[in-house]
Amino acid sequence: MPLGNTAISYGTITKVFHWTIALMVLTMFALGWIARTLAGWIEAPDIATTDATITLTKLLFSIHKTMGVTIFALAVLRILWAISQPKPGLLNGDKWLESRLAETVHWLLYGSLVAVPLSGWVYHAATTGYAPIWWPFGQGLPFVSEDAALAEISSALHFILQWVLAVAIALHVAGAMKHHVIDRDATLRRMLPGRQTALPTANQPGHALPILAALAIWGAAIGLGASLGWLSPREGAQAEALAEVSSDWRVEDGALNIAILQNNSEVTGSFADWTADITYGETPDAEGKHGAVTVTVSIPSLSLGSVTDQAMGPAYFAAQEWPTATLQADLIDAGDGLLANGTLRIRDQSVPVSMPVDLTIDGDTADAAGSLTVDRLDFGIGTGTQDESSLAFAVRIDWTLTATRAPEASVE
Repeated sequence: MPLGNTAISYGTITKVFHWTIALMVLTMFALGWIARTLAGWIEAPDIATTDATITLTKLLFSIHKTMGVTIFALAVLRILWAISQPKPGLLNGDKWLESRLAETVHWLLYGSLVAVPLSGWVYHAATTGYAPIWWPFGQGLPFVSEDAALAEISSALHFILQWVLAVAIALHVAGAMKHHVIDRDATLRRMLPGRQTALPTANQPGHALPILAALAIWGAAIGLGASLGWLSPREGAQAEALAEVSSDWRVEDGALNIAILQNNSEVTGSFADWTADITYGETPDAEGKHGAVTVTVSIPSLSLGSVTDQAMGPAYFAAQEWPTATLQADLIDAGDGLLANGTLRIRDQSVPVSMPVDLTIDGDTADAAGSLTVDRLDFGIGTGTQDESSLAFAVRIDWTLTATRAPEASVE
């Protein structure tokens, strides 16, 4: 059997591409469904999960993503090969509607086999907290930065386009079976092993109308997804915004970030809603105390990439039951710097902490920063995940702020 196509038959290379990609795509749908189902169990408030479940879920997602990248590469090679080869004509080209529907489905298949894995790949590169792609070339994509909005859009596109691909596959299979069972022609047999030739009809559909039809179907699918809100920013767990506090020092700007190690890769996140009640005097009292600080953090305001929903669940932050965390500390003169000594409460656990604070005051403006590393197990976070190669115990908390002295605060 020849490697290349002829005008009346498909060659070995085309058949290998066809059946390899077909089997991988069907496997991908199954893997994606199983992995997504397990992820839903992990995020569900009433289902207990174990290390084994989490490890299996990450494994399946890694296989799914690695196969997706492989399918993308094979699809591109398949298209390049098709461009270089003669295409055997349709055996039903004289049936106007049927032949043009068949060509439209072929364009949908070609385009979707590129667009579906590519959109998933963009989502993977734009988010943090992930099961890695198994290859040595890094996890990012050129010109794709870590961006929450881009991650949500690409995830939605991946979901929408996978259904276009699924429908196209169903139509393609139905058409092949119709040719084989009802028409009893060689359309299906031409793609099976062995050499099978068949004379195409004299009339063949052009490419312009099927391409336009495929573009219209993609546009309609994306438009429907947009109308359903799938392309809009997704609202995660929400809590009432924290009330403003009256403080000697008013926070004008700042950031509160955390970093975890998941699968030995750093995943960073940030809290969007937090308040700080600060009293501070440049001259310490007899006990070396400059003042005190109370920081209240809205847990549901955390953004932690693709594992945000998992982090909000009962096995981790339990955000519905414990929507805030609190740091209460005295600001102590340590001789060579400033320390915040107090307790940090997360969930129902309070742990003593001592955190160095870098502080610079210029008139009525103060810039401060600090970093603290805690053990998540001390707070009952992820106690079911004891494997540090899956999720490390240490969690780093970094913060910066700029505050101005309130007008009524005294200057010492």
